[in-house]
Amino acid sequence: MYLPSIDKYFSGLDSSDVYSYAPTTGLPKLRELWKKEMILKNPGLEGKSVSHPIVTAGLTHGISIIADLFVDVDDTVIVPDMFWGNYKLIIEGRCRGKILNFPFFDGDRINLKALESSIRSVENKKATVILNFPNNPTGYSPSKKEADGIAALFIKLAEENFKIMVVCDDAYFGLFFDDETCRESIFSKLADAHKNILAVKIDGATKEELVWGFRVGFITYGGKDITPEQYEAVQSKTMGAVRASVSNCSKISQTLLLKGLESKSYHKEKDAAFRIMNERYLKVKEVVSNIPEGVPLKPLPFNSGYFMTFKVLGKDAEKLRKHLLDKYRTGTISIAGIYLRVAFSSVDVGKIEELYSIIYKAAAEL
Repeated sequence: MYLPSIDKYFSGLDSSDVYSYAPTTGLPKLRELWKKEMILKNPGLEGKSVSHPIVTAGLTHGISIIADLFVDVDDTVIVPDMFWGNYKLIIEGRCRGKILNFPFFDGDRINLKALESSIRSVENKKATVILNFPNNPTGYSPSKKEADGIAALFIKLAEENFKIMVVCDDAYFGLFFDDETCRESIFSKLADAHKNILAVKIDGATKEELVWGFRVGFITYGGKDITPEQYEAVQSKTMGAVRASVSNCSKISQTLLLKGLESKSYHKEKDAAFRIMNERYLKVKEVVSNIPEGVPLKPLPFNSGYFMTFKVLGKDAEKLRKHLLDKYRTGTISIAGIYLRVAFSSVDVGKIEELYSIIYKAAAEL
């Protein structure tokens, strides 16, 4: 049964594609196609044994599910000091675990020494690490050399009998703008790296397919020598966690996403969208390379994703955020009192210079 007043908006779709419940793990055809696309985007996964993706209600839900499964009270989860605020809500608020931060940057590169030191500090040689590339809030992704270094670090520690789960938050995957940037997920390097490493890829359609309101994400597992029976077991546990939180995810969102992925014009349309984002990025790079003298802002390294972040030198970032909003009706995000995040992704290229002129003016006024 369904109401005609609602059904009229789904012209061309069979009622079974709209109203019935989706399986707890998601539409089988969508899961198959997402895995196929994942391997296409990450050639390093070719031939490696990984689980089938399980559908979640967006990236946040995916991280929540992993936290529910693997984070106990007082467990430590290692994340960079530049991290998405929802991690704190999920890990510390919901699961009562503890976040351990390490300095994300050493100069203009990822601070691998600090990451290693953090892992070595955990008890029982059992560590959970979340890596988010492209990073929110900085918009930074590792170079190919850095990505190899990250993988080598985890393998070295695994050989010392550390048990490590690496959660790859790939919310902004694909938006890589510099040639030297690694364009594959760290997941592809870790999925069969060592028996003591469990890699988890959390990604989704939200940003990759420009469908923010659909709330469709995916969880995929990878590990060396994991058997099909073991994958089935962990997927069953994951399915139970989905069942216990949202029962199952939106059928209509999955249906529409599947039809989009199956479209002959899909890849061409994604390429066009990427070119627009790349153009905005290049314009931002140009503008922030010429910050006027006396403006107390220093850009952190960025090469990908939706954002870039300024360090507010000797000033109050929250005060600057409010000043920008109140006086100039310009929205930004302040972080830890000293950083200001700018979402250039949502600004037409013709407006970018004006946006940054306003930010520079407001910073100088303070």
